[in-house]
Amino acid sequence: QERLQESGGGPVQAGGSLRLSCSAPRTISSDICARGWYRQAPNTESELVALIMKDRTTKYADSVKGRFTISRDHSKKVSLQMNSLKPEDTAVYYCLLRSTSGTEFWGQGIQVTVSS
Repeated sequence: QERLQESGGGPVQAGGSLRLSCSAPRTISSDICARGWYRQAPNTESELVALIMKDRTTKYADSVKGRFTISRDHSKKVSLQMNSLKPEDTAVYYCLLRSTSGTEFWGQGIQVTVSS
């Protein structure tokens, strides 16, 4: 199974910004119907952060609405602009692509650490 490649994470102070990016290998030729970001903090379950559909409709977790923005381009890239970061945003963030056949492609995860 091909892996997506995330970038842009790291440490940041509360109130700061980060932009996560995710790219897919050319070997993924599936028709993609949704792209998104999940996150998992220590000792918690994974949660959906943001999702963008093929028609560009979006869905956000209530905790990030107004602070995070998901976007996509004409290729299979997807980005997550994260502003006004809070310590509770600290987590490993995972990129997802979902094909019209239901196949899901995931990244290996990237750490975001927000210090107060």
